[in-house]
Amino acid sequence: MTTGLFGGAFDPPHLGHVAVAQAAKRTFGLPRLVVLVAAAPGHKDVEAPAEARLELARAAFPDEDVRLDPHPRTIDLLRAEPFDDPLFVVGADQFCDFLTWKEPEAVLELTRLAVATRPGFPRARLDPVLAALQRPARVLFFDVDPNPAASRDIRGIAAAGGPLDGLVPAPVALLIEERGLYRGD
Repeated sequence: MTTGLFGGAFDPPHLGHVAVAQAAKRTFGLPRLVVLVAAAPGHKDVEAPAEARLELARAAFPDEDVRLDPHPRTIDLLRAEPFDDPLFVVGADQFCDFLTWKEPEAVLELTRLAVATRPGFPRARLDPVLAALQRPARVLFFDVDPNPAASRDIRGIAAAGGPLDGLVPAPVALLIEERGLYRGD
């Protein structure tokens, strides 16, 4: 049985994240999706503490197995935790940086990648990465509808006290408001 893995900082999780997760489950017939909230992402800074981001992710993905990932790099997670036939879901932007990940070839030994592409995303950015891999057949592409949400923009709107309607799931917006997250105070 294939286990879908969907990792990220989720600072905060938005409707684009939810759309990618749903499309991956539908496209690959995934019975199970594990949402992995990076406790201390090795690739980016985060504003909200790990426990707050975990709570937000649980609100965004109420029907999934959402847990904190203590490993700063994907390869460390895959070596530490055995998953049944893992399929690691990433966005096209993340795949463009895949060769800079820690031990990308070892990642592909331990999991297949499911790369979400959106209409208009330039294939010319993906092909060089795919061509550089020893196991390109372990990379699968699937389509998602475009979504304008970006965590950075959402944090800015939240800091200004603006509405998050149409950007994050309603339970996430409520938690951000109740907890005063991203307000900078």
